Amino acid sequence: MKHDKPLSGFFRDDGTRIDPALVSKPEQCLSCRREGDPTEEILCILTRNDQDGSPDFVCHAFKAKTENWDGKGS
Repeated sequence: MKHDKPLSGFFRDDGTRIDPALVSKPEQCLSCRREGDPTEEILCILTRNDQDGSPDFVCHAFKAKTENWDGKGS
């Protein structure tokens, strides 16, 4: 059986494939302690893709690299 569409990966609601390499990365992501964490990669890609083209980027999982995990500054 031949498949026209990939069976794995990330997809938009309309069924088009999301290429993670093409999802823009806002500056906020570069200063997040989760940046580069493979366990957070999927959530980050989907969050960035969902807001692609929006004037204001909001990530509720954001933790600044200078912030302690308890929410207090360093």
